[in-house]
Amino acid sequence: MPKPYKIPQSVLVVIYTPARDVLLLRRADTQEEFWQSVTGSKDATDEAWAVTAAREVWEETGIDCRPGGALAAQLQDWLLENVYAIYPRWAHRYAPGVTHNTERVFGLEVPLDTPVTLSPREHTAYQWLPVREAAALCFSGSNAQAIERLKSVELFKSY
Repeated sequence: MPKPYKIPQSVLVVIYTPARDVLLLRRADTQEEFWQSVTGSKDATDEAWAVTAAREVWEETGIDCRPGGALAAQLQDWLLENVYAIYPRWAHRYAPGVTHNTERVFGLEVPLDTPVTLSPREHTAYQWLPVREAAALCFSGSNAQAIERLKSVELFKSY
């Protein structure tokens, strides 16, 4: 049976510590140094953004911010959406004619020394970096911009 097409709605979750060190993950499906925050698509079109975000964080890092999880209250919807053209290398994952993806941005503050357990089929390494270094290392421009928002105190006053 063929694998179902990806839904062109995804989340980006910037995970960071109180000291503003940012977690970056190295993708497993490329030979390039492709570093990013947690990302992933909805499993169903009616799946809530926050549910997608918490599931992807759990699947990719083992950090539990799912409802009832220790860090559930720390998952913050930044109320930002990016729409971008799907990279040609991944276009085959989407239905024919789908060319753009909508990405909803979240932040997750975690305690220092939070353990990370990678999903080896998705990521091969992780690192914690200061905001500026993390943003510079990201492959995706929207990911870098989201990380740069951590420099703004105003971000945290709006919730």
